[in-house]
Amino acid sequence: MSLKAKLTVGSVLLATLIVTLISAVDLGSLAEFQFASTLERAELIKLSATEAVKDTLNRPRQPSLQEALRDPSLTETWLKLIGQSKTISEIAVISEPPPEDVLASTVAAHIGSRAHTNPDFARFVKRAGLWDKLRVLTNRDTQYFQLDEDLGSGGVVYFKLRLIIDPTFLRNDLGPSLADNARIAVFSVAGAVLVTFLFSAVAFRKLGRIGRMLDLVERGEFEPEIAAEIPGKPASDELSIIASKVSLLGQRLRGAQFEVSDLRGNIDRLLQDLEDAVLLFNRERRLVSASGSVTRFLGRERAELHGEPLGEVFPEDTPVGMLVAEAAETGHPLRNRRVPWFGNGNGTPAVVLLSVDIVESLPGGSPAASGFLVRLRDPEAQRKLGRELQTADRLAAISKVTSGVAHEVKNPLNAILLHVEVAKAKLAKGDTDVAPQMQIIASEILRLDRVVRTFLDFTRPVELNLTAVPLAGFVSEIAELARPQAAAAGIQVDARQDAGGVEVRADRDLLKQALLNLVVNAIEAMPEGGALTIAAVASGDSAEIRITDTGRGIPPELREKIFRLYYTTKQGGSGIGLAMTFRIVQLHDGTIDFTSEPGKGTTFLIRLPIAV
Repeated sequence: MSLKAKLTVGSVLLATLIVTLISAVDLGSLAEFQFASTLERAELIKLSATEAVKDTLNRPRQPSLQEALRDPSLTETWLKLIGQSKTISEIAVISEPPPEDVLASTVAAHIGSRAHTNPDFARFVKRAGLWDKLRVLTNRDTQYFQLDEDLGSGGVVYFKLRLIIDPTFLRNDLGPSLADNARIAVFSVAGAVLVTFLFSAVAFRKLGRIGRMLDLVERGEFEPEIAAEIPGKPASDELSIIASKVSLLGQRLRGAQFEVSDLRGNIDRLLQDLEDAVLLFNRERRLVSASGSVTRFLGRERAELHGEPLGEVFPEDTPVGMLVAEAAETGHPLRNRRVPWFGNGNGTPAVVLLSVDIVESLPGGSPAASGFLVRLRDPEAQRKLGRELQTADRLAAISKVTSGVAHEVKNPLNAILLHVEVAKAKLAKGDTDVAPQMQIIASEILRLDRVVRTFLDFTRPVELNLTAVPLAGFVSEIAELARPQAAAAGIQVDARQDAGGVEVRADRDLLKQALLNLVVNAIEAMPEGGALTIAAVASGDSAEIRITDTGRGIPPELREKIFRLYYTTKQGGSGIGLAMTFRIVQLHDGTIDFTSEPGKGTTFLIRLPIAV
């Protein structure tokens, strides 16, 4: 359906809805008014009928009560009152207490019979909703109501006056109003339809042209020249402004199409250099894309595989074929499953890592279409890459730790060079007293030697004595070692265990040295006392050791320097402790990081792999 047709139909439906609502509200108001006025007239008639009963009973030398109530003059008075109302069908006197018998009535056949109980009309008018009232008016089965008045003296009720109300007469009164409302509604809808079509003919003309522009944009065939078909002034005509924006959108879309095409080509070239084989299948289990080392694993060119079914690429009588077919059938992905591989013998591995990922909404498919992505990986290549990444990480860590060495070496060299120049100047003037300069040069040489020896000791390969270390007991041991020094500084030590029976593979002495360096730094950061928390937590396949203090924190400008060798902010500090801790954690294939807020404290977090 076109935009013009949709807007036209929507306008007609909206006008019809508005007219219907207005008619319903008008009908409801009319019904409410009719019921209220009927109740008001019924109350007046009830009052007059009650007075007539009292006058009859108060006449002198009256016979029995029943004979007095059946006085023809009383019945005649009641009939006159009924004639004044279109809704009251009967006036009767009912005995009290129950069972209720009809003592007198305008309907002679009801006298002496058992009275019928109907809903109270006053309660219905005041409490019933509009829907209930309309249902009463439109119901074909007549439903009667009653309006009672108790008659008696001294608080004792002897009998009651009852008016029977028939709402059928209300229905007859509302008939003409309903017909008028229906006619108004029909004329209103017809007028709305006419106005809508006239509006469509005038206003939707430009929208139709904009719609054609959008259709061209959707098909990728948009030409900016079509915008010239939209008449009007761009500065004041909103539709012309929209047309210009659609034109700009079309141009950007064409540029985006070129970019996407280039991106697809780059991605394809990138995937060609992968060590893995990546194969994409559609919902029908046919290959739609193959990248990476497909030829190496399957022994066939990618162009030959396009469009082939899953059973041809991975036969179901092979382990890989069975697993891929099962994953495609159940929709459950696979992650790095080790599977025997029977390749073509040209360097293919004996075992591959198989991964199957479910892909939703493939290009060119229906919104509900789905496919799956199969990846084949050589585990040996993965291990080689892991070793290279580990080596790179350690080299980066060494670079980070030793970045302060140049500063420590440069200072003695600068001092030596300066005093050599001073000594040369003295000798040039004939002054042979260069002993102070020689003494300073000698001390700086000793200092330089100490720096170099410390660096050589720091970078010397370490042979790790790895054992299974229970994390919970190890953290408790560190806390006990820290308690004496912490108590002397007014610091409370808290050891928290949430690692269960987790163990880590570590050199116990080296790891203890790394943690004690952090604990000592935390104690020194709280000269006025505080709290020190040492916590052990198991998370996934790694264990975490957290050391938290409530000290002064680490300023943001120093956070990139604290792990450097020889860098320190403490008076008389060596700048080796944190660098050594960093190195020990790296030797255990772990990571160390920290969070700090000045004035509130610091938390160091060490992550180590859990022993398998």
